[in-house]
Amino acid sequence: MQPVLPPYLIARWLVLIVLLVGLFFLKDFLIPVLGALVIGLASWPLYKKLLARCRYRYTVAATLALLMFIGILLIPLALALSFVIQEASSFVIWALVVNREGAPVPTWLAELPFVGEHLTEYWGMYLGEPHALGALVEMISGEHLGNIYRMVLTATGDVVHLLLNLLFFLITLFFVYKDGDRILAQIDIIGERILPKRWQRFSRVVPATVNSTVTGMGLIAIGEGVVLGVAYWIAGVPSPALLGAVTGFMALIPGGAPLSFTLVSIYLLSSGKIMAGVGLFLWGSIELFIVDKTLRPRLVGGPVKLPFLPTFFGLVGGVKTLGFVGLFIGPVLMALLVAIWREWLLNEVPFESNS
Repeated sequence: MQPVLPPYLIARWLVLIVLLVGLFFLKDFLIPVLGALVIGLASWPLYKKLLARCRYRYTVAATLALLMFIGILLIPLALALSFVIQEASSFVIWALVVNREGAPVPTWLAELPFVGEHLTEYWGMYLGEPHALGALVEMISGEHLGNIYRMVLTATGDVVHLLLNLLFFLITLFFVYKDGDRILAQIDIIGERILPKRWQRFSRVVPATVNSTVTGMGLIAIGEGVVLGVAYWIAGVPSPALLGAVTGFMALIPGGAPLSFTLVSIYLLSSGKIMAGVGLFLWGSIELFIVDKTLRPRLVGGPVKLPFLPTFFGLVGGVKTLGFVGLFIGPVLMALLVAIWREWLLNEVPFESNS
């Protein structure tokens, strides 16, 4: 009597079940692991050069790469993030005071051309009356303003959880560097069995896409956030670190960075700071021109150029699902989906049956 299911199919289902069970037990560490994989793939070309200089001593090269990542990226980003959190907390405290007492309409807002009258009306409706802001926030987010402040305090105070995630991230990144070649070779073997006709081309698109998305978009966004944040500070804008972080986030979206510094420039002009407003706008325009003409074509030159909508969905969905790490993982996943879609359209179906 023949079995109901062939042995190879039973083996595949068993492997799938084991993988799902493993993912279930590791779900709390999924975010640091994904972050380490993305950073490892993005920095892989640089790591290969470092590995050659270390005469292919993998442990030494992986240790040096990890120390360079901590010193060059992790520590400066942690310091910048602490300033952003402080300014965000101050902003939430201001919002609580405004919600309790109301706030008068600023004179510069009423003097804005074309939109000043409408903005003054909205300010009086949502900020001028006590408890109006809280009602607006609760209507939009479903959360009370006080609860949002407590969530901010809880997120910043959960140091142990943050340090554990950081530790798992760094350990995973070390082994991605140390054993990356062997992992990639094993993935190539499995990929050739699943997609024998397509794997070589598709497997080369994935790291190039990750490298282009993270290295290009990420470094440009961080750079624009830092440069324009310094410009905000020089111009005397309130909360320059927070606005610089917002500008860096917006720089991930096409057209986001110019929109950010233009709005801040309009605020300065309306506040009577003519020279600061004009100087900030010129600073931002020149910086944007240099980036678009020199850095962006070199860094964001991968095989997949993301349109606006997938970029936006990847950013919002990534942050909502994975938090800060989703800023980079979301666009990477969308870039991979776009790559698969284009491969499917322009060539034969990549997941066709081999029978």
